Amino acid sequence: MAAIDFGVLQQNLNETGYNQNLNTLGGIVSAFVPYVFGLAGIVLFLYFIWGGFGIMMSHGDPKATAAGKDRITRAVIGFVIIFAAFWIVQILGLILGISQFRNLF
Repeated sequence: MAAIDFGVLQQNLNETGYNQNLNTLGGIVSAFVPYVFGLAGIVLFLYFIWGGFGIMMSHGDPKATAAGKDRITRAVIGFVIIFAAFWIVQILGLILGISQFRNLF
């Protein structure tokens, strides 16, 4: 079974200038949150494009048009959820005075 020595990983990352505390679960999550939001944005964009492409290629078929509209609606709802999550974290960090929240992204 493979084992990961987080101390060695932390030391190697610190040498590259990446100073995250990867010794705790919170540190690991904090290190990956910006990438998760970026990936979510890319996925939402592609889903939105897929919905628009579905509408264009429906050739007037009501079911295909409805499926494309549904994809676009879901992409917009996903964007609103991600946008709201970002701003909720920012506002909570400001209200509670937790600078780590505001610097998370």
